Amino acid sequence: MKDFKIFINLTRLNRPIGYLLLFWPCSWGLAYAYSLDKNQDTFLYYIVLFFFGAVLMRSAGCIVNDIIDKELDKKVKRTKNRPLAANLISVKKALFYVIGLCGLAFLILIQFNFITILLGLASMTFAFSYPFMKRITYWPQLFLGLTFNWGIIMAWVSISNNLTLEIFVIYLSAIFWTLGYDTIYGAQDIVDDEIIGVKSTSIKFKSMLKKFVIICYSLNFTILLFFFLNKTDTLYFLVPLFAFLLTLIYQIFIFKKEKPKTCLQAFKINNFSGFYLFLSFLTFSL
Repeated sequence: MKDFKIFINLTRLNRPIGYLLLFWPCSWGLAYAYSLDKNQDTFLYYIVLFFFGAVLMRSAGCIVNDIIDKELDKKVKRTKNRPLAANLISVKKALFYVIGLCGLAFLILIQFNFITILLGLASMTFAFSYPFMKRITYWPQLFLGLTFNWGIIMAWVSISNNLTLEIFVIYLSAIFWTLGYDTIYGAQDIVDDEIIGVKSTSIKFKSMLKKFVIICYSLNFTILLFFFLNKTDTLYFLVPLFAFLLTLIYQIFIFKKEKPKTCLQAFKINNFSGFYLFLSFLTFSL
């Protein structure tokens, strides 16, 4: 039971917001591809596969991140009790978990077409190099955006079996979304991160944090709005897309960098943001 609890804490399975933020972009790509393919059975089956793939890869990514950040995590109030930082588990055993999780994820990946498999393997480079970014650049959130939203492209290709410019437009908009929400998330650790020398957009733009998030979310929404207007003659998408916009505005309104709890609260709202955008893409099928 103790090992199970350590595993849950290590993989953050008790904090679903992480794997949901990895899954929602996949659902957008699937929903958009479904509007052109209209194969309901394939769509539902792939939704399930991408969901479990997101859970597995996010879990593996958390462990890799904690292995790399073990010594740094000990110096940060929010992370000092993580299993590896607290020496509750060995690095060797943690790596064993990573191999097992990646193995299961690979079994899911090979259910898709060849291009999707190649894209999935390519994403490993992003996933396992991300933890190093905060050591070398003030833009690790941008790199996270590239990583966490790669599923949009994979999901689209899994059904369409080709790459198009329009899916990269959605990908670009999602990168700005991630850049915004992860900057809010990073604001929790500004004080500790500055002491230990870790970089982030939260630190780089700390004097104008809300303005920076507003810019990111504005670019995200503007790109999406023009995309939808150019791709459909109906206006059904406006209802869920407007709900998506409200979640972004509410986040900006409630988070305060001086109050870490408000940053976490605002960050978690992005689960609803992702869901409403999923509904927006589903309207293409109406």
